[in-house]
Amino acid sequence: MTPITVRDLAAARDAILDEFAVVGVRGLLHAVDIDTGHEIGVNSDELVVTASVFKLPILVELCRQYTTGRRTPVERIRIAAGEYVVPGSTGIAPMLDDVELSLRDLAFLMMSVSDNRATDVIADLVGLDAVNATLRTFGLERTTVEVDCRGIFRSIEEDLGMSLEQLDAAVRADEGGIADRIRGLSCSDPAATDRTTPREITTLLAAVWRDEVIGADAAAEVRRILGQQAWPHRLMAGFPDSRIRVSGKTGTIFGVRNEAGVVEYPTGERFAIGVFLQEPWLEQRNPDADRVIGTAARIATDYLRESQTAYPA
Repeated sequence: MTPITVRDLAAARDAILDEFAVVGVRGLLHAVDIDTGHEIGVNSDELVVTASVFKLPILVELCRQYTTGRRTPVERIRIAAGEYVVPGSTGIAPMLDDVELSLRDLAFLMMSVSDNRATDVIADLVGLDAVNATLRTFGLERTTVEVDCRGIFRSIEEDLGMSLEQLDAAVRADEGGIADRIRGLSCSDPAATDRTTPREITTLLAAVWRDEVIGADAAAEVRRILGQQAWPHRLMAGFPDSRIRVSGKTGTIFGVRNEAGVVEYPTGERFAIGVFLQEPWLEQRNPDADRVIGTAARIATDYLRESQTAYPA
């Protein structure tokens, strides 16, 4: 990729907005230098639907509970067949028989392959009230985990008055009006579901990368797991150099495509990035939108790197 010269803040924002417009999405973004606090944002204080990015606060709380002794990474968790049944094609979600594995391996599945069933098991173990209380200790007043994965899917069925199987059939048949009904779902409204802002999610990530609030050991475990993401293609689209380390978490649901993560350069520079896209269509497969997440993130980090070099504090 050719480096983009965007030292001017307004020019950088315009370049990011232009990239979003090219692929037909509305995008919100925040990026911050973890060590200097130098930042850039596009609608960065607007509430957004997290989709599976909500699993990040759950991981943070789990790792915090390791340090208090409430939970231990190696404790064995047994999930019986028929327990925590939730849609999903990854991890233990589609498995039909009893499963037993360590808590930290469950957490790995929750983040690396966005395992919905593992998420709900962990959410029950740590408690959503505890998750939200810990978010407040980070100073995050607007980031909230309202429901787990089962809660999200249950809200879809309740809003539409049909089962998920019936919904799938209606979508495949392109049933009249189904797209508009999906766009009106409560899981697409940040006021009614799991939510954050681009700035708050990068605040959380930056604090974890600085070993703040939850302690160094807990933060290191969060970083270890986030660094093993199975699908890093969204951010990596903007950072193809293999010397650049990319850690993150995807989030995808009807008309929502997100990525929150950290990019670390071999020079030691570290940037927390949150990109949240709102799409006018409902197709889950959208490689152009996936790529623009990385492109926008790269423009943002290029601005942060170049402006600090050109105009040091």
